[in-house]
Order: sequence, then structure tokens, then C-alpha cells
Amino acid sequence: MLYDIIIVGAGPAGLTSAIYAKRANKNVLVLEAKNYGGQIINTLDIENYPANEHISGFDFATNLYNQAKNLGTEIVYEKVIDINDLGKEKEIITTKNTYKTKAIIIATGSENRKLGLSNEDELVGKGLSYCATCDGAFYKKKIVAVVGGGNTALEDALYLSDIASKVYLIHRRNQFRGEESTINLLKEKMNVEFIYNSNVTKLNAQDKLESIEVTNSDGSKRNINVDALFVAIGRSPENQNFAKLINLDKSGYIIANENCHTNVDGIFVAGDTRSKEVRQLVTATSDGAIASIEAIKYINNIY
Repeated sequence: MLYDIIIVGAGPAGLTSAIYAKRANKNVLVLEAKNYGGQIINTLDIENYPANEHISGFDFATNLYNQAKNLGTEIVYEKVIDINDLGKEKEIITTKNTYKTKAIIIATGSENRKLGLSNEDELVGKGLSYCATCDGAFYKKKIVAVVGGGNTALEDALYLSDIASKVYLIHRRNQFRGEESTINLLKEKMNVEFIYNSNVTKLNAQDKLESIEVTNSDGSKRNINVDALFVAIGRSPENQNFAKLINLDKSGYIIANENCHTNVDGIFVAGDTRSKEVRQLVTATSDGAIASIEAIKYINNIY
């Protein structure tokens, strides 16, 4: 079977692409390695999406998923491991099958960036987490730390401040990158302590995390007893499987401008996985619409 468009990824960008493609009466397949929704599904409350003053990430993602499904989108849970350019047609290889299509939209998003410490993987679920809204409730009235300086770290610390007895917010620089309004809210919290110019350099644990070593830019070290550490130091794109075909920037993001075209005709990119300045929910859905429209124009011109 030859699909019109195959979309790799069922996050906001991918599902938006599917909606636009199905409304154009295209035959669409969405391939997703994990679960629909992407990283937004872990957001407790979305307040900056137009016309939705308050909506949970789970509800937003589910509404988007249902909208795509109700239009007849085929969604298959398989991990894509390779893409081949056959000229007029493209080939996608997953861990289970091979699919052919006229056009591809890559919307794989990104994954949590790790601290790179020796026992990090072993402590996930044992005091180490990358999702405060997922795991924060386990640490009611306990001592926690958040490491990071962007909006996610700030929002995590704010969320945890209403649950934990104490929240340390650790950032490697002397000022945060996130929104000033969130920073001001955190400054009003009596149980939040800011630790600037510092990195988490060691995780001290037996069966679970017991404390963290924090190293200041001047080289001084301190141990902080914590029940949990929430890591929010950014995300990394999942594009290495496409690197032999598609141009990536030095950080691994797919190079594309605002029209979402890659260096390969018939392959487009949408959402957090492409090179861009702003990675927000609204820009992901915008990319999804643009990439789909461009893919539709490409198909209509070629076939």
C-alpha cells in the first residue's frame, strides 16, 4: 500500500498534521513509538494556548488524538528506525514493518536531557524524576530539589512548592531563562530556595536517593539532603536515525525554516524536533499545520 503522507510522531505537531491532511482527503498513517500526546501530556495546566484559558496537557492531547482519529487517521504504535528516499516515493522502516509513502512529516519531538551522572539511570523512580507533575505527589511534605533554568524547571518548582516542605531550585547560571512572571511567583514562596551558579555533580544513594552534591562555579561543594531530585535541564531531539539522509544542526535538530521543508524533497518536519528559536505548544501545532499544507502541495504537484 502506498500512503499519501506518513507522519512520524503523535504529539501535538504530528496529530495537527494528520488533521490537516485528512481534511484534504489524503490517506494518512501516523507512526508513534510510545504514546500519543508527546511531552505536553505531562503538563498539569496549560494557560498560554489561545482560546483555552485552562486545560490539562492530558485533556489537550486526548482531544487532539480523538479529533485525528474521528477524521479517519490510522495510528500505529511502531518505532521508526530508518527512512529511505526512493525518489518519487519514500520508504519508512520500523521495528516491525516497512511502509511506502509519497511524503513524510517528521514530528518526533524530543526526549529529556540527562545530567550524565554515573548512577542516574538506576535511580529513576527511586528519588530521581524528569516529570514533576507525574511524580511530585509522592513527595508530599518532603524535601525536593529541581535542577534547571528554563520554564519547565520554574514550573516544576512552583508546582512542587505546594506539595513539598522544601524546594531547592538549582541553576548553573546567575539568572533564569524562564518567564519573569513565574520567577516572581517563586520568589514569594517561603519554602523555595534558589541556588545559582551551581551544578548537581553527584547523586548519593543506597537503595534510593538520599542527597545530592552541588558544585558552585568557584569549585566549592555542598551536600544537600533531599528525598527527590527533579531534572529539567532541557530536551534532546530524537533524530539520529535520520542523520544519514536529513541535515541536522550541531544539536541534532532537523534543519528547516518556517516552511518546514528539509533538504530532501518530499520530507518535511514539524514541532520541537526542528531547528527553531521557540519551542512551545502553539508553535508545534503551527508547524504541524504548515508541514501538512506543504506536503499536500508537494503531492499535488508531483502526482
